[in-house]
Amino acid sequence: MINADNKEMKRCFAKLILQLQYDRSKNMYNTIVTLKKGEGRTLKAGGAWVYDNEIDSIMGSFENGDIVTVHDFDGYFLGYGFINTKSKITVRILSRKKDTVIDDAFLEERVQAAWDYRKQVIDTGSCRLIFGEADFLPGIVIDKFSDVLVVESLALGIDKLKLQILEAVKRVLAKDGMTIRGIYERSDAKVREQEGMERYKGFIGEPFDTRVEIVENGVKYIVDVEDGQKTGFFLDQKKNRAAMHSVCKGKRVLDCFTHTGSFALNAGIAGATEVIGVDASELGVEQARKNARLNGLEDKVSFVCADVFDFLPALEEKGEKFDVVILDPPAFTKSRNSIKNAVKGYREINVRGMKLVKNGGFLATCSCSHFMDPELFHKTIMEAARGAHKRLRQVEFRTQAPDHPILWAADSSYYLKFYIFQVVDER
Repeated sequence: MINADNKEMKRCFAKLILQLQYDRSKNMYNTIVTLKKGEGRTLKAGGAWVYDNEIDSIMGSFENGDIVTVHDFDGYFLGYGFINTKSKITVRILSRKKDTVIDDAFLEERVQAAWDYRKQVIDTGSCRLIFGEADFLPGIVIDKFSDVLVVESLALGIDKLKLQILEAVKRVLAKDGMTIRGIYERSDAKVREQEGMERYKGFIGEPFDTRVEIVENGVKYIVDVEDGQKTGFFLDQKKNRAAMHSVCKGKRVLDCFTHTGSFALNAGIAGATEVIGVDASELGVEQARKNARLNGLEDKVSFVCADVFDFLPALEEKGEKFDVVILDPPAFTKSRNSIKNAVKGYREINVRGMKLVKNGGFLATCSCSHFMDPELFHKTIMEAARGAHKRLRQVEFRTQAPDHPILWAADSSYYLKFYIFQVVDER
């Protein structure tokens, strides 16, 4: 019978053999992260993350941000990724091929594949060019606004590769005759602190005018890449905004959480007779008004700076009704811990929104929170409909634009849920 001490000795000896075998190989990534037996299910199913509680051992010297090799408990090769022991996501996988070398050629191949995909699925005048894990470059987002790039780096390992990736982007775009006049970094998200990194924003290279004009769905916008929300503009709703054109022509429209007026202006361009956009940000509302003037829509598209949760009940009290109500709120939850409060928020605005829709009118409603999963969002809207005493006839269900691809098994890449309903009175 083998006692516990002998078992531990055998386990340590097996690890030593694996390490010796690996050291004799020619591979340059000589730090080995070995998973516990039975762990790594998400990784093996196609995900890109290894969590701290899945790791049995780390053998070899490294600095956080270095590229390491990941093995299963039995020594089976799983991939190469960058490590950060300060993060709960300890390793993010870059490649599953054993003969991979992570160099400039590798990064350019990744960027080229991302660009080739987008040229086939979306207008690339302005688009999300790199979408992190979904483009097999975990932890980095690069948005293209005309001839300006905005980069958001959220993981230490990819931060070390950031400048190489941006140079690869410029080379790839140059092949299609595109020149980038400036790059701005918006790595100011709080999540960077979880990686042990400071929040940062600023120019990469020479300064330039950070107010960039773009055209999307026939609508002109000035995008403030320096001070706008996130990277400056929400590109993920591009196709959803276009989908609203058919139901807004000749209608009275209310656009809630309008930001810089994107849904409101799409309604205006589509031929709405009157559009009111509401947002709590004075900066956003002021930019929305400028965007309305830029498109010659200031006579029929107006904006109000107000808290939507206060504004909707006030409209209801006045007996106001709209043909179309659009609800595009920020993420009410960014963690599983706050889902209950988020559900209350989504339920309340949907009840309020439905009550303002004329019988037979339309409601567009969405959630951009990954943690508000499709089933929970569906349930919340159903509860709101019951609370508002309305019946919903689904017109469309949509997700984020295809330049924000949903990579199956990488759950974090699927976050935007978007419904268009016809709202009818109970009968």
